[in-house]
Amino acid sequence: MLVVVAYWHIIRKGVRMPTYISLMKFTEQGIKDIKNTPQRTDNLVKGLEAMGGKLIALYATIGEYDLVAIAEGPSDEVAMTFLLTMGSLGNIRTTTLKAFTREEFEAIVKRLP
Repeated sequence: MLVVVAYWHIIRKGVRMPTYISLMKFTEQGIKDIKNTPQRTDNLVKGLEAMGGKLIALYATIGEYDLVAIAEGPSDEVAMTFLLTMGSLGNIRTTTLKAFTREEFEAIVKRLP
């Protein structure tokens, strides 16, 4: 129901947070209860915020995935906890990517031998 695309490069209090991009597909249960998706989404966003994260963007999409989300959060562990919580509700399945900013990528490349 929510694509948690986590783009965690937003800076909060001087700390760069990880970015995640989530690609989501409704399960059979999720599509049968599609009318309650907005309320479920609101509840999930509140849960993410309670964990120290923030939803940056959420898009309903046409194609292989039903939703795409971009979020920020304090750590990979928080992201995993949130994704497992979402998945355990049974309405969506996610594929999540950890994203790096251009600057982060360039710093990684500079460290190559």
